[in-house]
Amino acid sequence: MKSLNRNYRKIRLILGDQLNYQHSVFTLPDDTTLNVIMETADESAYVTHHIQKITGFFLAMRNFAEFLRSNGHHVLYIKISDPSNRHSFSENLSLLLKRYKVTEFEYFLPDEYRLDQLLKSFAEESGLIITLLDTDHFLTSRYEVKEFFNGKKSYLMESFYRYMRKKHGILMEGINPAGGTWNYDKENRRGYSKIIPHIPPLLFNNDASGIVKEIKRAGIKSIGRIESGHFIWPVNREQSLQLLQYFNENLLPLFGEYQDTMAEENWSFFHSRLSFAMNIKMLSPLEVINSVITRWKENPGKIKINQVEGFIRQILGWREYMRGVYWASMPEYEKTNFFGLERELPDFYWTGETKMNCLKNAISNSLDNAYAHHIQRLMITGNFALLAGISPDEVDRWYLGIYIDAIQWVEITNTRGMSQYADGGLIATKPYIGSANYINKMSNYCKACSYNKDQKTGSGSCPFNSLYWNFLMQHEEKLKHNNRLSMPYNLLRKMPAGEKTAIITQAEKYISNINTL
Repeated sequence: MKSLNRNYRKIRLILGDQLNYQHSVFTLPDDTTLNVIMETADESAYVTHHIQKITGFFLAMRNFAEFLRSNGHHVLYIKISDPSNRHSFSENLSLLLKRYKVTEFEYFLPDEYRLDQLLKSFAEESGLIITLLDTDHFLTSRYEVKEFFNGKKSYLMESFYRYMRKKHGILMEGINPAGGTWNYDKENRRGYSKIIPHIPPLLFNNDASGIVKEIKRAGIKSIGRIESGHFIWPVNREQSLQLLQYFNENLLPLFGEYQDTMAEENWSFFHSRLSFAMNIKMLSPLEVINSVITRWKENPGKIKINQVEGFIRQILGWREYMRGVYWASMPEYEKTNFFGLERELPDFYWTGETKMNCLKNAISNSLDNAYAHHIQRLMITGNFALLAGISPDEVDRWYLGIYIDAIQWVEITNTRGMSQYADGGLIATKPYIGSANYINKMSNYCKACSYNKDQKTGSGSCPFNSLYWNFLMQHEEKLKHNNRLSMPYNLLRKMPAGEKTAIITQAEKYISNINTL
């Protein structure tokens, strides 16, 4: 922890997901402020993270530190390999406060409840003048969603999304939605087809060899794989803007209608892959939204409104909404378990070694790239975990660790709420479960699978089929009055008793031998 030998009045802490190049406090340098950025074992190992996630954060943090220095700011950067690194925010900060004898401590409001509580406690005990800064990133305040749904038992995203459209004047024509429709979701559910064009994703060639060695020498446990000389994710604002431009020019024209599609030969389809850059704040949601709208208006014949609306809904709607639900519901939210599920995550979630081709592809993609798009997460890995009765705690830890864009405020609401229905319907209007029929419609995974998508029971039957119907039977008392599940429950009531028994037997067999599937 190298001393800068200067007299500072203030220490300002910058977390790894607060790399806002455009923040007003970085407009002009301040000789009385020491900006502190640190890599710690505590933050790298509170769950087992993907090696690309740890690497990506560290590379982006180091690039941001250089940006600040080049603009005249004073920066103390503590690397994971620094011999004097105490590997915790509070211990490192305590040393720095003593060393520099500052009178003020300043930090940006954390986006994670855990860090918010940690820094609040540290600040209160420091005895210093405390300044809290907003990260100037989100389009809502912390508790805006809570206030919007005050008194409601469930949070309907669509009503919040419309409120956000009106509030910010996005995709609006006066008081009406652009194109006359608020939501083009029905046009954005195209399944797999051989004629879908393949447009390769933009990948970067960032050298991560040195930083990977540092991480390993520090003894940080990780999962996943990395090509250390070919780190594909953006690590600074320039690369983030390049990725945004590439999306607008090449992928946006087909994004909406194929956003739910999956294929063996195309791991990212037309998705922007901007979530990592956005979640650590190298890009702002508003600039991303505005760039997409500008591109659409400049190319009215090439880009349809359903492509644009589908993308904007994910950012202006889901992203802001999920953050708001997080702050409205924590810390109780991370203990919700509506179905009382307790099983451990199968071994193949850590290896990708399974005969179920859909899971093999989605998990292998996650291990190779620290990424899977939202339908792979929701309807493949998440769907199977819920049907198999996996504990939401286990599912949370896996999702939080494996994906490069996973920070708890966005991960836990999507996983525990949207995917696992552990909150009992606060976010989702029904559990997002499906059989092989859905997977076959939306992908080509079933064509090369060892299991038969058309069989519910018997040798070689697709596990998703028996697990799906078994789940509905197991949890009928809790779900039978859900209007969105009326069709499968009507089919279940008409199902012969013998067929139900066979399904239960098959599901129990698969669950008992889950690590061999």
